[in-house]
Amino acid sequence: MHEKLCFTTFVLKYNQVMRKVYYIFNPNTRTYDRVHPTAAQRFLTILRSILLYIIFGGVSFLMFYLFIDKPTAQEFENENSQLLAQYNILSSRLDRAMIVLQDIQQRDDNLYRVMLDAEPVPEKTRNAGYAGTNRYDELLNMDNAELLVETTQKIDLLEKQLYLQIKSFDEIVALDKDAETRLRHIPAIQPIANRDLKRTASGYGYRIDPVYKVRKFHKGMDFSCDKRTPIYATADGVVESAKWMPGYGYTVIINHGYGYKTLYAHLLDKKFLVKPKQKVLRGEQIALSGNSGKSTGPHLHYEVIVKGKNENPINYYFMDLDADGYDMMLNMAENHGKIYD
Repeated sequence: MHEKLCFTTFVLKYNQVMRKVYYIFNPNTRTYDRVHPTAAQRFLTILRSILLYIIFGGVSFLMFYLFIDKPTAQEFENENSQLLAQYNILSSRLDRAMIVLQDIQQRDDNLYRVMLDAEPVPEKTRNAGYAGTNRYDELLNMDNAELLVETTQKIDLLEKQLYLQIKSFDEIVALDKDAETRLRHIPAIQPIANRDLKRTASGYGYRIDPVYKVRKFHKGMDFSCDKRTPIYATADGVVESAKWMPGYGYTVIINHGYGYKTLYAHLLDKKFLVKPKQKVLRGEQIALSGNSGKSTGPHLHYEVIVKGKNENPINYYFMDLDADGYDMMLNMAENHGKIYD
């Protein structure tokens, strides 16, 4: 057995650090000598490994392709159609939401703000967009870019208008809390005792000037009366001035706040009962009637100024006049009133 081992060549193989090492028995030295592979053998070994990996990868891909479910072009098309339908539904819902918001805005401007005498929110402010930005550029390279941009713009506009509406409602709530105080500062009575309306003279609007004999605009309302007739503040406020004014003669102007002022003209010479910066209350006597300035007889010229513009004083007697009284005064002022200034 031993002699056979001496004359028999065999190969001992084992793994050493993941690499095969070969040995051959040398009968002369009775030892195992290591066998080093040639370059060709190494090349063939590497080539065989590569081929095995290619075959294994190909078989794996074939099994994956044949036996594992995969999306088809039709499935992709169906999914895209579903997304497009969802975007269209979202766009329609946004349109309905905008209609509801527009109804709220109309109520805000034409009801709530009118009741509280507040200016409506400017349409330009409500509909302001995001000019000067490139916020939608990233959507332009996507499929259905036009629909995506349109829908995103609607969302942005809805979001902005909702924010503005919330701010508007906050302002309305604040005005409502201040309504009682505000009401005391709005002109609401006649500046002279005139319950029977017999002192109603020339009204607001165009008429023939009694001095210059030309058609001119009358900014206020005239009340006929004797000299020294008491004149009353028509709302709470602070005296802004009490002085001579060209054309008006001796005049008192009261600033009532909230954008309201009233003017009382042709008063008795230097017989002011109030002075600048003095607080006055509605119904408080402030002067006596006279005939100063450009006037053809004793009377009171009265103006209501709202945010810098003259308005018809006849609309500011709601604490003195009912509907019938308003119609009667309107008729007298427009058709039968005597012109004094």
